[in-house]
Amino acid sequence: MSDAPECPFCTRIRGHKGLLANRRTAVALPDAFPVNPGHCLILPKRHEPDYFELTVEEQADITDLLWELRELLEAEHHTRAFNIGVNAGSVAGQTVDHAHVHLIPRFEGDVPDPRGGVRCVIPERARYPLLDSPTDGG
Repeated sequence: MSDAPECPFCTRIRGHKGLLANRRTAVALPDAFPVNPGHCLILPKRHEPDYFELTVEEQADITDLLWELRELLEAEHHTRAFNIGVNAGSVAGQTVDHAHVHLIPRFEGDVPDPRGGVRCVIPERARYPLLDSPTDGG
């Protein structure tokens, strides 16, 4: 179903290399360069660079895989904290032109101050008044 010979994700899908889970229109793979143990990618089988151009069925299969992988990673890595991220477009940091969702397990102490989470993609704009209070729950 993947159709871009030069795309590293399409190559992995075609070769069934390391598939963690599979749905009709989407698969889950371990990230080749994980930022934490268990970091994985969930992506459509069809080559489509733009997450917002995915079909409703593709997005539903991706969501189902997020839930399945969450359970798997909780069991394997003993965590209940995650970051879920999509880089949609090169300006947003997308480096592989095949839509994908990152599921990154988080662990106590993996960064000095995890408050702000995905807001920290632009570090100098991540802080806001609630983050300066240790009781915010952010």
